[in-house]
Amino acid sequence: MSMSRMRDNVERWLIHESLSFNSVKSEENSFQILVKHAGQYGISVDIFEPKAQLGILVVGAKVEMKNNQIIRYRGFTDEEKSKFGDKLSDFCNSIEAISKIITEDGKQKIAVYVVLDDKENINQQTMLDAIDSLSEKHERTSRFLLKTF
Repeated sequence: MSMSRMRDNVERWLIHESLSFNSVKSEENSFQILVKHAGQYGISVDIFEPKAQLGILVVGAKVEMKNNQIIRYRGFTDEEKSKFGDKLSDFCNSIEAISKIITEDGKQKIAVYVVLDDKENINQQTMLDAIDSLSEKHERTSRFLLKTF
């Protein structure tokens, strides 16, 4: 699937589902689309194709840490940050999500991703299923953070 064809398909599927979205400029992705309210929890979802992995569609969302959690995290030593990262990674693996701790707009966030890499089976239904699945994983990651951090 060519770059523009993948993006065109994603945009067409979103329009078909009456989901509003915007294109996002990105250096590392061939395209990136932000869907404002998606899945059962109405979260913001990024859908993108990494330039380093053409033909793969990634559906992601960010769990924003609460202010007290950010303050605590920033006070961690490198070892404590590593342990927290491992604990988070283990949890996300258990719910079949990929995670990454990122800093964006001056806040710590947990990015949670679902990757669609079966090129033959990337279609409207698999993308919508990934959005629904991600919405649930976002909610579970948010609850995990509240309970453990």
